[in-house]
Amino acid sequence: MKSPLYFYKFKKKMKILTLSLCISVSVFLGDAMPSYASSYEDLMEAMENRKSLPVQSNEIENWPDGPLIGAEAAIVVEANTGVILYSKNIHEKLYPASTTKILTCLIATENSSLDEIVSFSSNAVFSIEKGSSNMGMDVGQSITMEECLYGILVGSANEVANAVAEHIGGSTEGFAEMMNQKASELGCLDSHFANANGLHNDDHYTSAYDLSVIAREFFQNELLAKISGTPTQHFEPSENQPDDFILRTHHKLVTQDYTYEGIIGGKTGYTDKARQTLVTCAERNGMKLICVVMKEESPNQFTDTIDLLNYGFNNFEVVNVSENETKFNINNADFFQSNNDIFGSSKPILSLNKDSYLILPKTAVFKDTVSSISYDVEDENQIARIDYTYNNIYVGNASVDIAADVSSSYDFDSSIEETPKKVEEDTEENVIFVNIKKILLFVLIGAGILILLFIMKSLLQNYSFSKGHRRTRLRRRRKDKWPTYKFSDKDWKI
Repeated sequence: MKSPLYFYKFKKKMKILTLSLCISVSVFLGDAMPSYASSYEDLMEAMENRKSLPVQSNEIENWPDGPLIGAEAAIVVEANTGVILYSKNIHEKLYPASTTKILTCLIATENSSLDEIVSFSSNAVFSIEKGSSNMGMDVGQSITMEECLYGILVGSANEVANAVAEHIGGSTEGFAEMMNQKASELGCLDSHFANANGLHNDDHYTSAYDLSVIAREFFQNELLAKISGTPTQHFEPSENQPDDFILRTHHKLVTQDYTYEGIIGGKTGYTDKARQTLVTCAERNGMKLICVVMKEESPNQFTDTIDLLNYGFNNFEVVNVSENETKFNINNADFFQSNNDIFGSSKPILSLNKDSYLILPKTAVFKDTVSSISYDVEDENQIARIDYTYNNIYVGNASVDIAADVSSSYDFDSSIEETPKKVEEDTEENVIFVNIKKILLFVLIGAGILILLFIMKSLLQNYSFSKGHRRTRLRRRRKDKWPTYKFSDKDWKI
């Protein structure tokens, strides 16, 4: 008679076999098996009709024309600047499906450590739809948070997303509240989230724009970016998880089924109503582009993404602000100098951030942009921000930074070294930086002017004295010409 352990292992093997079959099919179709409520012909016709929908970015003057794709909505945004290169119905509210999970994992990393143990409740395991993506976890099993992140992002495991939601939010409903709060903090405009895995709920929606906002934050996290770009992940047995299995991502640009240079990572999504959704990040030529495609048919979510990424990389370029800006030339401002050396060269205490750049069409140049300066900045190391537009479209900004080191490089007496530091601490809000070289130059110029005036005055006075002396000599000469008479007593006789 076979032992209970034999039947347990047999059950697990059958479960893993079934899981592998579902994953193999879903790799081609998406995150879940499609229903056949609509015929293939109807879906293809709807996709072709969507190609005629307007592309808003194509209506911008002197902006490169983007591809006409079959997705209902799509966006291409430069991750570091937030510049939108391509926009099609980017604020339309649509179902995100499993692309929801980028927000789930973002919140998870911000509210837990990787070695935390996440347990699986009955609700986490059995509340997901039958046939939807999972990694075969059973009630009572547990894995680390790091393994959960791989399970969610590589395997798109819905029960793992539920377990993480319960672990962090106390319940799936509590975690959904955290999701909506985080989305609001990031600046999302069109979203409401009802669960952590993206399974269909009429009250669970977002937009291409909002997904790009979330993705920008997501791909700033190096660990999340790395996991989302992982083609396969091997799970080994542990004390609370007895199975040995491999998960494979559904993202065909990550697996290189569609070869594309510079892919960082991304997340797929599918439900019957959402259709195919896809978030992808790639980097080339100093630009990191995020592409979001919503409501498309397989495999066009991948080909659309390739076309859109090619559009971005081929038609736009990075333009460094500090190397081109002349209007806001901080280095030439006399009053923004520090006293680094009493007799040496002084350095500016304010400067344009040397890493700030714009994203411009290759047909445009820096002088085509219009700039505006704002002093409403939150970073204490910045004093202002300069925003740039091209044909009224935002193309990036540059910060005006306070120099990190404005301390004096000279020391007259080491015995009084502590006193100036204390004064500086006490009067930090009222410090005025003076350029010693400039002051000395002004003093010398002033002294030179005074000396010049004195010389001119002396010359004028000498000229007047010489003229008076010349007149006196003339009068004397005239007297010498008149005859001199001497009168005697005889001359007075009458």
